[in-house]
Amino acid sequence: MRACDAEVMVTGGTGFIGRWLLAELTRTKAVAAPVRRARQRAAELSAFVDAHGGDSRRLLVVEGDVEAASLGLSERFEQVRDVYHLAARFAFGLGVQEARRCNVEGSLRAAEWALGRPHLRRFVYLGGYRMMHASARPGAESVLTQRAWDRLYRQHGAYEGSKHESFLAVRRFAAERGLRWTAVHPSSVIGDSRTGETTQLTGVGEMVEQLWRGRLPALVGSERTFLPLVTVDYLARFLASVPERPETAEQDLCVLDQATPRLPALVRGIAAHMRRSPPAWVLPLGLVRLLPEALTGVTRESLSFLAEDAYDTSAADAHARAVGLVMPPIHTSVERWCDYLVATRFGATPGNAPGRRPASSVA
Repeated sequence: MRACDAEVMVTGGTGFIGRWLLAELTRTKAVAAPVRRARQRAAELSAFVDAHGGDSRRLLVVEGDVEAASLGLSERFEQVRDVYHLAARFAFGLGVQEARRCNVEGSLRAAEWALGRPHLRRFVYLGGYRMMHASARPGAESVLTQRAWDRLYRQHGAYEGSKHESFLAVRRFAAERGLRWTAVHPSSVIGDSRTGETTQLTGVGEMVEQLWRGRLPALVGSERTFLPLVTVDYLARFLASVPERPETAEQDLCVLDQATPRLPALVRGIAAHMRRSPPAWVLPLGLVRLLPEALTGVTRESLSFLAEDAYDTSAADAHARAVGLVMPPIHTSVERWCDYLVATRFGATPGNAPGRRPASSVA
C-alpha cells in the first residue's frame, strides 16, 4: 500500500488497544501506522492484523514518532480522513518529564498534524474513564494554577497526571483551532471476549496473577469499590465506528461495562473460577495510603483507580445502539481472559495460549 492511499492514521498501533484497532479498521479501510523501528516491527504487526480478522494488505507501517516534529513522517498522507491518537506511555513509576513528553506534547503534535490534513473528518483521542470527574471537565484548565497541576501529579503520579493534562490541552487546542474531535474514555481493558487474548497485564492483570499465585491476602477499597472493565475487541469496534456518525463529534464517550461487579465481588468470582482462595480482607483506601509501598505491595499510583464513583456512559451507549454494538457478557469474558492469562503463564509463553482462531473465523 502507498502513503497516498491511506484513509486512516493510527498512532500507538503497536500497543494493546492499537493492535486490535488496526485489525478492525483494515477489514474495510487503508490504514497507516507510524511506529519507531518500522522495518523491524512491520512483519510482526502485519501478522497480528491478519491473525485477528484484518487485512495487512491495507496496512502501511511507516517510521514515525509522536515525540518528533510532524510525527517524524516523511510523507504527507493527504488523503487521511480520520486520525486516531492512541500513543501514550503507560506505566507506573514514570518521571514527570518523560510522561509529559509523550502524553502531553505528543498529543498536541498529533492534533496539530491532524489539523493539517485537507480532508480531515475526525481526530479521535483516547483518554481514560477517570478523566470524567470534576477536575478534568472542560474549562478546568482556566482555573488550575501551577500549584494545582503539581498537586495533581503528586496525587495521581506521572502517568495519570499527564493523561489529565493531555486531555485538557487537546480540548483547548481543538476549541482554539477548530479541530473536529471525539474523545473516547475506556475503563480498564481486558482481553478479547472470544479468546481472552491480551498483550497487557498492568493493573487488573497483575492483581489476577497475584491471586493465582496466592499472593493477594487483601484487597484495597471497600465493598462498593467499582473498577469497571471493557473487552479489547468491543473497544476496537467502538473506536472504529466513531467517525462514521457526525453525532459523535465534540463528544466525550465513556466506554465501560456497567455490569462489571464491584471489585470484591469481581475478585471472588475470579477466585472461584480459578479455584483459588479469595482475599480475606478489604483494607480501607485511606489506611493503605498511609502505609509504605514496600509493606503493602500496592503501587501508590494505582490507588486513584480504586474509587466508588459512578460514570455516565449514556452518550457512548447511545452511539453503540445506533451502530448495533452489543457488549459481550462480562462474566464469560472475564473467565476467558483469566484462562488465557493462566495458560500463557501471565505473558511468559504467549504462543501456547488456547483459543486462538484463524483469521477467517474471527467475527
